Amino acid sequence: MTETYTLHRGTAPLLISLPHDGIVLPDDIAARLAPEAQRVPDTDWHVSRLYAFARELGASMLVPKYSRYVVDLNRPPDDVSLYPGQNTTGLCPIVRFSGEPVYLPGQEPSPKEVAQRVERYWRPYHAALAAEIARIRSARGRVVLWEGHSIRAVVPFLFDGQLPDFNLGTAGGASCSPDLQRRLEGVLASQKKYTFVVNGRFKGGYITRRYADLAGGVQAVQLELAQLNYMDEDSFEYRADLAAPTQALICKLLEAALANKHF
Repeated sequence: MTETYTLHRGTAPLLISLPHDGIVLPDDIAARLAPEAQRVPDTDWHVSRLYAFARELGASMLVPKYSRYVVDLNRPPDDVSLYPGQNTTGLCPIVRFSGEPVYLPGQEPSPKEVAQRVERYWRPYHAALAAEIARIRSARGRVVLWEGHSIRAVVPFLFDGQLPDFNLGTAGGASCSPDLQRRLEGVLASQKKYTFVVNGRFKGGYITRRYADLAGGVQAVQLELAQLNYMDEDSFEYRADLAAPTQALICKLLEAALANKHF
């Protein structure tokens, strides 16, 4: 484990990135956060546990140590909005998904501090991500980058109504081949337990858009899960009984991704 992330190197042409799994807050930052924000409620809770089975498929996995409140690894370093015209949170968030402040009054990070956080926490993760993509592509000739995310099912600040259970994003079809998207949609359409949408509210964040390179053998897909399908959204407790069937469907999606050998 490095200071800021852990990397498991697998043998398959599949890399799972979990950029919002971290929960650690440095003491100097934690002391400046509003009490509710100190619980890091906007974490993609337990996704590394949810995806742990993927190691058996030969997947590589990259998991950060620190909370998205330190720096959001799925935002561009210049903090340009990924969803223009819609509510969102930034590179170093100052509002929570509830719309309430992350920091105590007057304690928000300065531009200089944001730049320092990018250097200390953001760049090492992205360097590791780029290096692992290059390693897999060199060894296997291709790679599917799978972005694993989760969020509360109802977040009025970000979207209307209740989010579908499975939210697949391919940057509007730009980050993967049409064949792979069809395969993944087919897996989701073949079951009746979970609702799903493709390229809905969550089309894929910075990582999906930045690292996809179809000509270079790199496809990227984001899956945003509604958290009620594997955990208690209020206590943040992992629910193994709910997680098991959710994992089974994720496994089918990953197997479909691995089966997509030509694009």
